[in-house]
Formats: sequence, structure tokens, C-alpha cells
Amino acid sequence: MDIMSMETLWFFLIAVLWAGYFVLEGFDFGVGILLRVVGKDHVERRAVVHTIGPVWDGNEVWLLVAGGATFAAFPEWYATLFSGFYLPLLLILVGLIVRGVAFEFRGKHDDERWRDLWDWAIIVGSFLPALLWGVGFANIVRGVPIDATHTYTGGFFNLLNPYALLGGLTTLALFTALGALYLSLKTTDELHIRSVALARPLAVVAGVLLVAFAAATMGISGGVSAGEGVASGVLIVAALATLGLGWMRRSGAAFLAASAAAVSLIAMMFVDLFPNVMPSSTSDAFNLTLANASSTTYTLKVMAVVALVFTPMVLLYQGWTYWVFRHRIGRGDVATPTNPLDLLPSAMKDRAGDRSEGP
Repeated sequence: MDIMSMETLWFFLIAVLWAGYFVLEGFDFGVGILLRVVGKDHVERRAVVHTIGPVWDGNEVWLLVAGGATFAAFPEWYATLFSGFYLPLLLILVGLIVRGVAFEFRGKHDDERWRDLWDWAIIVGSFLPALLWGVGFANIVRGVPIDATHTYTGGFFNLLNPYALLGGLTTLALFTALGALYLSLKTTDELHIRSVALARPLAVVAGVLLVAFAAATMGISGGVSAGEGVASGVLIVAALATLGLGWMRRSGAAFLAASAAAVSLIAMMFVDLFPNVMPSSTSDAFNLTLANASSTTYTLKVMAVVALVFTPMVLLYQGWTYWVFRHRIGRGDVATPTNPLDLLPSAMKDRAGDRSEGP
């Protein structure tokens, strides 16, 4: 496989999309999982939700683009993956839908049981993807039963092997640690204190599991290439940095280290796969590769032009969103429900009030 080919370029770009998703949606999932641990009452949980309220749906765009790019650039990979991993992907989809609905519905009715119901929906909807993404990617790296027609021939329980479960626990721990570190950077007062306290043990657990998963990945590979060795080494360094900085309660640096670990995790798995996109455990002859799973070169070139035009626009918009909503949030910011007009500057409120009174 020519490393300068369009197939290689799109394989790399899809890896970048997944890396962005693991970092941005990763801390989203972590915040959701910790909702009732960090927030001790309705007001505090409302503040926790507000830390990701303006950005969580934008973070999911990375998943949509990664899935769409896979479908367009490597349709054979997409078909085999979504048919073989149907149940876990369905569970992920259900989790994401329930989670999204919960964010919108939890504040629609002033009733404690109503809010509790949707709080648990957020927790479960965050927990399932955080676990199952690791299980899914670990199975892709390990290889699954695929026949000569590129059809998955295993069952659901084939996917629940020890290596895949380790991958699931690794992403779950990493995303939860990212969530705690993010909350420590976005909250004040008691919420901040609890988040920092939680981040310390979670960073340790995430660091240990990341190192264990890196070692297991190199172990199942047989021979470790130079690229995989570098990616695994970077992952181990980032994992140890997350562990150490988290233990020292240096939240900002630990969050960056955990983000680097998430990126390195994707890099290690994609480097391990190359030039395959989905190895077959039945026979190497049945592997899905960049060559036999990709679209035409013309299609890939058109996609590259579209990506070149629109990707900077998306990045600028998302960066602007994070900048606008960069401030910390505490109990006092959400304790009293406010009229939407109270969020406007005084001059604008006066004009809006004049209009509402009529002639």
C-alpha cells in the first residue's frame, strides 16, 4: 500500500476524526457519568449539566462526520462493521438518543422525580457509549470472524473477549477521568472541590488501564512495528502523565495529558491496523484492507476537497463556542430560574420590555 495514496490519506483523516471525538465527547460522557456523584442536589446537578450544555451536541458532530466519512471512503468497511457489530452499535445509538433527549427534557417539569428520571437517563446514556466504544475498537484491532465475502460470521458473545472488555474498561475509565478533570476546570465552590477529589483516583485508574491496554495491544500484534512502538510509547507516557498530574491535583495539565492519551489511544489502534481496516480472525486472506474496502480514487479526491473547505469552518465555529462559554459555573449561577430577558444586557432588556408592553 502506497503511504501517499488517497486511501491512506482518508484512513488518517478518519483516525483524526475519532481522536477528536474521543477527547471532546469523552469528557462529555464523563460529566454525564458523574452527574449524581458530583452534584448532590437538583441545583448542583443543574450546574453540572450547564458545564456541557452549550457544547455537547457540537461534540457529537465528530461522530457523525467520522461515520459519514467511513461510509463514503470505505463502504466495505462500513458495511461489515455495522452488520457485524449491529447490537453494540444499536446500544450506543440508543444511549446517545436517550442522553440527548434527557438534556432537553430534565428541566421541562418542576418535579423531583421527573428530574431524577432524566438524570439517570443521562448517566446510562453516557455510560453505555463510554464502555462500548472501547469494546468495539478493541475487537476491530484484535480481528473478528470475517469470511471471503467480507461478512461477519461471529455472534454477539464473540465480541465479549478479555481484550475487548479491557478496551471497554479503558475508555470508560479514561472518559470518566476526563469528565472529572473538565468539571474541576469548569466549576466553583463545592462542585470544584468534589471534582478535584474525584479526578485524583480516576486519573490513577485511567492511567493504569491505559498502560495495561497498550501492553495487551502490543502483545496480540505478534510483531511490533516501529510506528506502533512509537504510538504505544506516546500513549504510555501520556497515561503516566495523566496519573501523576491527576494525583498532584494539577487539573489543567492532567486534562491535557488525558486528552493526549485519548488521541494516542486512537493513534495506536489505527497504526496497529494499517494497512488493514478490519482484520479477519478466520484468515488473513479475508482481511478488509485499504485497497479492497475503499471507494474510487475520484470519490476520495472529491471528499478531500470538501473536507478542505468545510473543516476549518467547523473548527473555527466550535473553537468560538468554547471561548464564549469558557467561564466557570457554580451553584449560584443556576440556583434561581431566571427570565430569559435577564440574560440580556440592560439596554437590550429595556427595548425588549418596551416592545412587550405594546403601543
